[in-house]
Amino acid sequence: MAMTGTAPWRSPLRAPPTPSRGYNSRPRGLVPAQCRPWPRPSLSSAAVACPRSEEMARLERGSLVVGGRELLERAPPSVALRRPAWLSLFRFKIWWMIPTVGEDAAGVPAETQMLLLESRSEAGAALYALMLPVLDGGFRASLQGSPENELQFCFESGDPEVQTLEAVDAVFINSGDNPFKLMKESIKMLSKIKGTFSHIEDKEIPANLDWFGWCTWDAFYKSVNPVGIEEGLKSLCEGGTPPRFLIIDDGWQETVNGFKEVDEAFIEQTVFAERLIDLTENDKFRGETCKNLGDHVKKIKEHYGVKYVYIWHALHGYWGGVLTTPDAMKKYNPQLVYPVQSPGNVANLRDIAMDSLEKFGVGIIDPAMIYDFYNDQHSYLSSVGVDGVKVDVQNVMETLGKGFGGRVALTQKYQQALEESIARNFKGNNLICCMSHNTDSIFSSLKSAVARASEDFMPREPTMQTLHIATVAFNSLLLGEIFIPDWDMFHSKHESAEFHGAARALSGGGVYVSDKPWVHDFSVLKKLVLPDGLILRAKHAGRPTRDCLFNDPVMDGKSLLKIWNLNKFSGVIGVFNCQGAGNWTYPVKENAHVPTTVCITGDLSPSDVELLEEIAGDDWNGETAVFAFNSCSLSRLQKHQTMEVSLSTMTCEIYTIALIKVFGGFVQFAPLGLVNMYNSGGALENVTSTGDCSEITIQIQCRGPGRFGAYSATRPEICSVDEHEVEFKHTDDGFLAFDLSHGSSQDNLRSIEILYRAS
Repeated sequence: MAMTGTAPWRSPLRAPPTPSRGYNSRPRGLVPAQCRPWPRPSLSSAAVACPRSEEMARLERGSLVVGGRELLERAPPSVALRRPAWLSLFRFKIWWMIPTVGEDAAGVPAETQMLLLESRSEAGAALYALMLPVLDGGFRASLQGSPENELQFCFESGDPEVQTLEAVDAVFINSGDNPFKLMKESIKMLSKIKGTFSHIEDKEIPANLDWFGWCTWDAFYKSVNPVGIEEGLKSLCEGGTPPRFLIIDDGWQETVNGFKEVDEAFIEQTVFAERLIDLTENDKFRGETCKNLGDHVKKIKEHYGVKYVYIWHALHGYWGGVLTTPDAMKKYNPQLVYPVQSPGNVANLRDIAMDSLEKFGVGIIDPAMIYDFYNDQHSYLSSVGVDGVKVDVQNVMETLGKGFGGRVALTQKYQQALEESIARNFKGNNLICCMSHNTDSIFSSLKSAVARASEDFMPREPTMQTLHIATVAFNSLLLGEIFIPDWDMFHSKHESAEFHGAARALSGGGVYVSDKPWVHDFSVLKKLVLPDGLILRAKHAGRPTRDCLFNDPVMDGKSLLKIWNLNKFSGVIGVFNCQGAGNWTYPVKENAHVPTTVCITGDLSPSDVELLEEIAGDDWNGETAVFAFNSCSLSRLQKHQTMEVSLSTMTCEIYTIALIKVFGGFVQFAPLGLVNMYNSGGALENVTSTGDCSEITIQIQCRGPGRFGAYSATRPEICSVDEHEVEFKHTDDGFLAFDLSHGSSQDNLRSIEILYRAS
């Protein structure tokens, strides 16, 4: 397939859309090019920014040489690409990315923001090339295919006054033999080159992520109120899974809808045109139930043990921005503007919220005053006990750039002001970014450490549950290097609850639900949450295993989705059958998906867990104990051995991969952790041993309470917990188990000792 410049904005998904006014855009080829006439004015030429390593990737006589292999060869007047497999993360609508895979350039969707290619040698060795369209001054790049099987690079400013004749650092290309290391190294390198964003390892991580949470959105939607919040907290606490983290979502602010008298055909759209009129809470949070927001926050912290209260607001105040006339808003010099969507936005799936905002306009704060706006709002919230904010609707900025220096400049102005206000008013970098899946925001996040990884959890859409799991896992490939991906809330009492719960346990991010009060399934929640409200969070962002990266886990009818992660002393793999329950065409009434049940068999290997060497140490010989959570089965496998996995649609299994080590020269042992929890190994805090070749004691620090499990090739003499001997069970397959009761320590950390004597 060829890579070259052709008519702007061609999309393989539909007829070429007409560029919106104010968008400077041009698809270009891979190789540097001088500016030349194009069908539309104010278009920019581009060059590709390659990493500063001759060994990894280089342009040589018009060809792209990757790892010593010519991946892109010169074929004037185009550049031909050998047929690799590719994975695209693209925006299917303005707010969110989803994945897709293919081989031909024509299939690369508009608004592709990450393109990963895999090329295999005849011997089967894999080489990966990563393409990241990035920000270049006031311009933003994206990728797309064309019907002529060409890969195009598209550039835009969002403001007709922001023009350029060249964009020299718009596409980053790197390569390597490990896709996960490639992604990490590339993002770290790119962050240093650009200086506009930071890698996740360089950010402060909010402490609330280690605690179970509850969000009010799906419980009440905009009808949220103090009584309902108290009921929800009470019901979860009484069930034994106390939420220590609360998000008061949309519905608490003082807003106005000035469009209720419009034509009935547009009534549904006007909800997104509502505007903010004050920075304080609305009447629902002032009255007999509670005096004010501060009174409510104080009460729920004292009565229900909530540690962190977050509150929702939009990046620009509210969905429709701010009302320009109230005295409370005039100080920020707001003005009414009308969004202009880029051709890339409308090439895929239109969004009802943007249709509304285009019709009714947005009240936008003067960028010169936006820090004052955030600081005033956040200082008020902090003064009444709020600990952080969830900031939504962030991508709207890309449509408002005209007259403000363009989409990139406006986004960065708002993002910088937001992060400065968060740092000043809240402890711990307590911010969740949401609806922020454009590179304008992603590559402008210097401090923001948490971002939503997908479209909302939608409890009323049965065909979207498997899509959600696949999307968050694939999107975390990119997002997980810059943020802790937030895989969103879910319902514990839902037909997909086990599916979602298991995935959240592997996510490496927060775990929170949006159950209605008294509508919970505690058999699901107690596999995620300890009685003190702690969750067992894994070390990294959960991502698809290497052998899943170029498969379609939702629609190809044959592929299982495997998601891997690491804990301190073990790996974990979740296997999900996402086939048959949905498709990548998001709900369209006239083309409804009919769910089917598909049983799929695949394989699993300890080597599916990347970076095991990080936790293995020099004394590991590659032996593992593999514990299956649902079947409670234990297997012993070498690192590269495989085992068969069979699952039906909407079912899953979680495997703890524990490293077997030899203690004292005669005990083969691997701690599993709390085997009653989805992420069993997340409970382990420390493993040491004392003794000699005649007697050895293995000492473990493990969170509890729960059922502790381990692989032990031999039966121990004594097991004790907090210096008290306990009864234990040991089976022929090496499974050792005993109970950890509730302890007296504040952190519920149990001290375990397991004694062995040589025979």
